[in-house]
Amino acid sequence: MNFDLTEERQMLQDTLRRFLRDRYDTETRNAILESDTGLSAEIWSQLAELGVIAALFTEEQGGFGGAGFDISVVFEELGRAGVVEPILDTAILGGRLIAAVGSEDQQALVEDVIAGGAHLALAHGEPVSRYDLSHVETSLRADGDEIVLDGRKAVVVNAEAAGHLIVSARESGAAGDEAGISLVLVPTDTAGITMNGYPMLAGGRAAEVTLDGVRVPASARLGAAGEGYAALCDVLALAHVALSAEALGAMETATGLTREYLATRKQFGRPIGTFQALQHRMADMLIELEQARSSVIRAAGYMDDSTRIRDMNIAAARNLIGRVGRLVAEEAIQMHGGIAMTQEYELAHIAKRIVMTDHRFGDADHHLERFIALSAA
Repeated sequence: MNFDLTEERQMLQDTLRRFLRDRYDTETRNAILESDTGLSAEIWSQLAELGVIAALFTEEQGGFGGAGFDISVVFEELGRAGVVEPILDTAILGGRLIAAVGSEDQQALVEDVIAGGAHLALAHGEPVSRYDLSHVETSLRADGDEIVLDGRKAVVVNAEAAGHLIVSARESGAAGDEAGISLVLVPTDTAGITMNGYPMLAGGRAAEVTLDGVRVPASARLGAAGEGYAALCDVLALAHVALSAEALGAMETATGLTREYLATRKQFGRPIGTFQALQHRMADMLIELEQARSSVIRAAGYMDDSTRIRDMNIAAARNLIGRVGRLVAEEAIQMHGGIAMTQEYELAHIAKRIVMTDHRFGDADHHLERFIALSAA
């Protein structure tokens, strides 16, 4: 089989890699991490101008890509450079969700996202939901021409910068039921919303969001009442491919930095990369990295298959990426020594990104259990 990128995707990869190599070094990232917003408005705008955000949407949605391989190409480069801007949250979790089920009026937000003028955040996870996508306790009740939201959302990434939250709320049924979950597009300046923001370990910012009698028009619903679960599953499938590709890119950087270090760091008068024990460990990292690459390609290639087959391949990829990512991060740090833990050195951030990716929307053990369940279905 031919796994080479198409000409258009190769151009996208080359353009994005060149831009990030020139503009996104360790010093730049550290300055962004120390800022109040946790992102660079200038870099965000430039990424939009390059068409990076548009590549994550289909032509029907106003973009020029949107397939699994388009998403993997973009996020592999973002992971390789350690980009902390919330492209996953605004474009995939927010924009693709609105593009899939939003009304004609709501679709206008997608154009703003693609142009770089709008930020979005998915407010779905709750304090006790962990990785259970159907566990929603936040309530929604109708009151005349309005709907009222009450509840708490946890670790809402990009909430402070977002102009709108996409809130999941239970309209009927019990917590844990797949049916009865509705999605609502809520402006962040709506009365009754409070946020407690904080920086995240691997970059960016998140917030604990409280909804206390939040009132919005009934037209703020995204899609049909009580049928939001399927839309969430579809957009999370895209997010899983993006996260897998991002971790792969970060692992490539960690491996490259380690190879360079072994070739330049000297002990007993010669580079430590000449020591056989370290050569064996480096070879193991490279072998595992290629397995991870294969799993990302497979997951991206099955995005248009049946839901069950798609989700099986995604679960397999996330499990493998989680296990390999931890190995690569730990081996890279150990072969570097203490320098790998310093904020001024690139590997420190990259290793954190690899490890923390495994904890978003399910860790390696969660996805192993998910794969087993899907295989038995």
